[in-house]
Amino acid sequence: MSENTTIHGLTSTEVKTLGEHAVSAKSLAYCPYSNFRVGCAILCADGSYVLGANIENASYPVTICAERTAFGKAVVDGKRESGGFKAVGVSTDISPPASPCGMCRQFIREFCDLKTPIFMWDSKGEYIVMTLEQLLPMSFGPDQLHKPDPNKGN
Repeated sequence: MSENTTIHGLTSTEVKTLGEHAVSAKSLAYCPYSNFRVGCAILCADGSYVLGANIENASYPVTICAERTAFGKAVVDGKRESGGFKAVGVSTDISPPASPCGMCRQFIREFCDLKTPIFMWDSKGEYIVMTLEQLLPMSFGPDQLHKPDPNKGN
């Protein structure tokens, strides 16, 4: 891929850096039960990256996926207000690449446009990229909720 090539609006350098951050985030995973490390990196509109890793719990339903960890951190750090998010990268130790789980896809939908690219890296450093819309077709999002108009009393 040449320096001027773009993939879903990202430069080759941005894609490479996103992948490096997603892969490095796996080292932060706390997964003593499954030993299934997942790293996530979010490329923010301001050019910064936010990392997350899966955090397991002895009570399995309490486990937090890497993607939700990263987005929670990004929202708390004010990244949503500073322009939002350009891309999401996820990395695992398996091949072919794993996609975000259904719960994470819905969580990402809360904060990203449906055209946001989701890059998924495998153990060999290869990736697949799909848009959020491709991963979560016919999704339900914040734009589908009725927002009361304070001027109409509803």
